Amino acid sequence: MRFGFDIDDTLINLREHAFHVYNKKLNQNIALEIFHALKKVEIHEPFGMTAEEGFRMWNSSLEEIYYTNCPPYLGAVELLQQLTKEGHEIFYITARPPEHREQTKKWLGEQGFPVKDENFYCGMKDQEKVNIIQKLQLDYYFDDKPDVLNTLANCETKVFVKTQSYNEHLTIPRFSDWSEWKQLIGETENLR
Repeated sequence: MRFGFDIDDTLINLREHAFHVYNKKLNQNIALEIFHALKKVEIHEPFGMTAEEGFRMWNSSLEEIYYTNCPPYLGAVELLQQLTKEGHEIFYITARPPEHREQTKKWLGEQGFPVKDENFYCGMKDQEKVNIIQKLQLDYYFDDKPDVLNTLANCETKVFVKTQSYNEHLTIPRFSDWSEWKQLIGETENLR
């Protein structure tokens, strides 16, 4: 089987990590409950920033956000290692800027994620992910972003959403914890 994964907020808890980075950099102490209530992907509003200021803050903090101690979601590393051991192919499809390709692959490897250079796709716009997913003829794809998932509505790939506060409105099969993935896939297979 061919499995595709988004990285940020699907395999790793990036936005929450960034929220902590913002609190530290801005010398604030905004509660995590506020973060968990956000209905947008962007995290700047609780800090009183405009969209433009938030964009600048995000881009100026990328190194710290991407490559410090951002935790993988519980069970994500073990799942991908297990899938690899079972002979399945793992593909990473991320909208991270292309200049972060090599460092992201290195960081993922250091966390224990199995990474093959030829199975790593980086730097496309969210809406362009569908072209890569279709080209790769993935059996399963996991992501968190509504903009990406909505473009995959008519795709033959079975798509799953990693539950986040900003994607609760989606009716795509969802999971909150990586321990649920096998049951979720089993349920969708029974629907065929």
